[in-house]
Amino acid sequence: MMPIPDDRASTFRALHSGGGFILPNAWDAASARILEQLGFPAIATTSAGIAWSCGVPDGGALPPERMFDRLAEIAAAVSAPVSADLEAGYGPEPGDVAAAVRRAGELGVVGGNIEDAVDGILFPIDEAAERIAAARAAAPAATFVLNARTDAYFAAGSDDPFRETVQRALRYVEAGADCVFVPGVEDAATIGRLVEAIPAPLNIVAGLAATKIDVPTLFSLGVKRVSLGGSLARVAFSALERAGEELRATGTLGFLDGVVGYAELQRRFGA
Repeated sequence: MMPIPDDRASTFRALHSGGGFILPNAWDAASARILEQLGFPAIATTSAGIAWSCGVPDGGALPPERMFDRLAEIAAAVSAPVSADLEAGYGPEPGDVAAAVRRAGELGVVGGNIEDAVDGILFPIDEAAERIAAARAAAPAATFVLNARTDAYFAAGSDDPFRETVQRALRYVEAGADCVFVPGVEDAATIGRLVEAIPAPLNIVAGLAATKIDVPTLFSLGVKRVSLGGSLARVAFSALERAGEELRATGTLGFLDGVVGYAELQRRFGA
């Protein structure tokens, strides 16, 4: 992996040692720049938002090359550390995962998620751990924060997703993961138990669970990293849809109330 020529990697790693931080998910260079200007210390990408912005559904419909092209645009657009949603590593073999992580690092990305499921089916735990180990071997800890995602709460067939999650998390940390990402948990008590059981910073995604636990509560439970997945992209696309519906139905322009002006956006995207 090519070394990152500045201190973005160490800056990003240090965030995981504090009281908790929000890692918002961008889907293009513009959204990344706006989020950075709002003061977020690091930016993540969202495979869902990137896929939707290209006019296709999430879940593998977008060719990896187009995903990496977008990652490159986002990483080049901001000075903040960028962590990439690398989905399941873009291939069936551990070597494919290693190649994906190596490619992300070459683009200036200093962290990334690797999932342990494809199409809702979990990899066997030994195979999943081997994929995390391959990612770690491709990305030295000094230059890349490896976030192992387990979909035990999403996948069918597990009669005890908490136990499955903890077993997998322990194996992934042993294989070299720096952080563990557990989407799909819907109650505060379970999140607190996960924090206690997993010997690594816990990443929880806000905005997906039915309870919509807020960020201060997640931090109070011991969660170190809160991401948003595709939620911010959904907000943006929903606003566009509502504006289009008003324009088509009535021809009125109420959707423009409160929007940022042209001149202001020009300043935001200036040098």
